[in-house]
Amino acid sequence: MSIPDQHRRATLLALLAAPFLPTLARAAGPADRRVDIRDAGALADGSTINTTAIQSAIDRLAGQDGGTIVVPAGVFVSGALFLKPGVHLHLAEGAVLRCAADVATHFPARRTRIEGHVEEHFTPALINAAGCHGLRITGPGTLDGDGRAVWDLFWQLRRASADPRNFPNIGIPRARLALIEGSRDVRIEGVTFRDSQFWNLHLHACQDVVIRDCRFTVPDDYERAPSTDGIDLDSCQRVTVEGCYFSVTDDCIAAKGSRGPLALEDRSSPPVEHIRVRNCEFRRGGSVFTCGSEATIVRDVLVEDCRVTGDVRVLVLKLRTDTPQLYEDIELRRITLAADGGQLFTVQPWTQYARLDGHPPPSSAVRNIRMIGVTGRYGAFGSIRPNPEQTDMSDVLLKDIDVQLARRTFTVSGMRNLRLENVVANGVPVREASPAAG
Repeated sequence: MSIPDQHRRATLLALLAAPFLPTLARAAGPADRRVDIRDAGALADGSTINTTAIQSAIDRLAGQDGGTIVVPAGVFVSGALFLKPGVHLHLAEGAVLRCAADVATHFPARRTRIEGHVEEHFTPALINAAGCHGLRITGPGTLDGDGRAVWDLFWQLRRASADPRNFPNIGIPRARLALIEGSRDVRIEGVTFRDSQFWNLHLHACQDVVIRDCRFTVPDDYERAPSTDGIDLDSCQRVTVEGCYFSVTDDCIAAKGSRGPLALEDRSSPPVEHIRVRNCEFRRGGSVFTCGSEATIVRDVLVEDCRVTGDVRVLVLKLRTDTPQLYEDIELRRITLAADGGQLFTVQPWTQYARLDGHPPPSSAVRNIRMIGVTGRYGAFGSIRPNPEQTDMSDVLLKDIDVQLARRTFTVSGMRNLRLENVVANGVPVREASPAAG
């Protein structure tokens, strides 16, 4: 059966099932009302496009004051889905909700938030939710981006471009697995995010979010799946990430906001603040925590009781040359390391995609950064250096650190009040850093 025939079949089944959906849900109240997507006509054959069937179930539940859409065991293929207020998503054991391969057709471009701004025409996510206060996305099942073909195309086009380093991340259609916007009291628990074409879980302007016992993965045999961030905290407050596992090839957790010389005037990008990360494992990725490519103001971040079991940098602060940034009150404590590579700190200028548009270079600040109670085997301390004449850096503390390092070098420049207290590397006390070149 051809893909168009499959799509028409799924649509017909959805229309036939639609009159029965109110009956299926009538006996239950919104809190416990559940609809299996098969009852809306969805097929778990790994090829039928089930977008119409699943969206019809979402829409009907929304019209009945809400409930939970259940994806049972099996592989269900879908395009972009849009949750509504009061409608939750549960992925049962063995359930796989997979992105349709034809991204341009099944994820039609629309207005969406991406990379620190609103893009008028770009790919939506597989799961989209806006203004969905109290949203729950739960269960041991999987959201699957089926990303390998999209990654391959991205690298092919980037290599062929005139300026590969600045080839835009949004240069080709590719879907995030989930985009949640403007929502409070959100819980995401137990779900595996796998092979995302782009970012895995993108939160924008959300508050009071808990992400618990989730997994974010790309295949071990793919060297670098582009922009497969685990969690992007875009202009969010009061977010807790706990018990999660990360094995991706870009930032595991990234704080994002706006960008450019007028970033502080962007009212759609309030500070990222009051972030808690605990009891997580970081096996693969660009960093444990990054103040990312579009970060503006990031403060009050605590990462604690986490394990780094691969060559993953611990703290990355990207210092944009075109954006006024403030990174302050960031603490990492009780971090256990078990890897041969990686760096504790990577704090340095970041110039990719920089545009001043005639404005003078802005000023930035980094202050009150603490790393306390770090043990294990690792690559290096890393380096800290500012944007010359732009970044004011002060008050960095390393305390109670006992590590075996492949390289003991720790280079720092442009820093006021760097303190090392009870820091030991390879059995030898470290009392000062070396000056950084440049």
